[in-house]
Amino acid sequence: MADSAILPDGGHPNPSTHPHREMSTMTYSVIDEAPYGKFHRKLVLLSSGGPFLDGYILGNIGVVIVGIQNQLHLTSTELGIVGAAALIGLFIGGLGFGRLTDVIGRKLMYTVDLAALLVGSILCLFVQEGWQLIALRLILGIAIGADYPIATAMLSEWLPRKERGRCMGLLMAWWFIGASAAYIVGYLFVQALGDDAWRWVLASAAVPALLIMIARHGTPESPRWLISNGHREQARVNIASALGREPSERELDLLAEQETPTGMNFWSSFKKPYGKRTLFVTLFWTFQIIPLFALYTFGPTILAAFDMSEDSVLGSLLISLVFLIGLVPAIKLIDRVGRRPLIIWSFALMIIPLTVLGLAPYAAAPIVIACFCLYALFSGGPSILEWAYPTELFPTEIRGTAVGIATSASRIGAAVGTYLLPIGLDHLGLGTTMLLGAGITFAGLIVCIAWAPETKGRSLQESSGLGKLKPRAVDSAAY
Repeated sequence: MADSAILPDGGHPNPSTHPHREMSTMTYSVIDEAPYGKFHRKLVLLSSGGPFLDGYILGNIGVVIVGIQNQLHLTSTELGIVGAAALIGLFIGGLGFGRLTDVIGRKLMYTVDLAALLVGSILCLFVQEGWQLIALRLILGIAIGADYPIATAMLSEWLPRKERGRCMGLLMAWWFIGASAAYIVGYLFVQALGDDAWRWVLASAAVPALLIMIARHGTPESPRWLISNGHREQARVNIASALGREPSERELDLLAEQETPTGMNFWSSFKKPYGKRTLFVTLFWTFQIIPLFALYTFGPTILAAFDMSEDSVLGSLLISLVFLIGLVPAIKLIDRVGRRPLIIWSFALMIIPLTVLGLAPYAAAPIVIACFCLYALFSGGPSILEWAYPTELFPTEIRGTAVGIATSASRIGAAVGTYLLPIGLDHLGLGTTMLLGAGITFAGLIVCIAWAPETKGRSLQESSGLGKLKPRAVDSAAY
């Protein structure tokens, strides 16, 4: 028998005293126990489009930041704002559209947000002044921030429980694929066009945005959201279409019991028991991406500070690829050793290379590259859990809201870090800046040791603390 859900403070929720819903023991739903098939693989790929564009759009600015500064004559302060603008947009998009996707559903926003990415990317071709670029990066960030809660909620609510950790981890893999693609495309454009390449590099994101938007058309709405909003028959149709068989009345009854509306709203994310969960997800995500986003946005600038300016773009591409490689063992381990050991050990190991860089800022180039690669490798665990944890720790009614809140808060921290990084390099020096990154990572380790829960193998109802399991599954013979 599977264990009941565990709260971030290590305790087990008591259904009889739960402030929102009383539930007896329950069985796994038709979605939880569905065989992983063609529909799931397609949905994973389509949902990965958002992370791909996120990595691509946040990564391409770093490749051409020198050309932008030269042509638009930006000060170091303006340069920091350009780097941080998309992250500020992520705050707005996650906070606003996270709640909206819980209210109106996942399906509509699943496509609409990509239209904004498409238009915003094309308009980068016509930028003439710094404020125009800042405005467009802000708009692109809003659209990216919107896709986080939309795509993650849609995907997690369709996935079988035993595949959820692996598949949510694959979303993060596509973030790094997008970032790597941005460096490759950017490098080729810069080699061909020089400083004039930056407009075309930024506008190139319109191509994958258009393809993904077309491919996402027709994706069925989440049956969990439909059931929780009184659309039982449409949920039946969507389940039958996606999973290849008609759900029984008993299965729909169980899903309806699990997704019974309780009137939770935006503020429920800050109330017991979800307040601590919101704080945990927000803090570990923030402490993870402040150094990571700074390294990505200003990777070439940092490597140039290590006297590697001639190879800065290629060096950044190598680091980006190692970030991607680091996800492979993390994806394999997330459902094997569990979420809690994975995130704690990852944070602990990430501190080491940043500390070395801080204590030896003038080390030889191979040591610098090795440290950056080790950091990228060890960051795989927290990176995939940025996507898995928020979707697992909150119920359907506030899942998009909670993911949006965590996305927004973490991106504000990342925006501050990205804005301050070039200023820190100028005024504090390279070694001190790297040591600050190690200190921020250490704070993330403390948060994870204190609050990281274990949700391995649990249904969304269990992991969100809404009930306990019986030792059998519903109509398992039907499969």
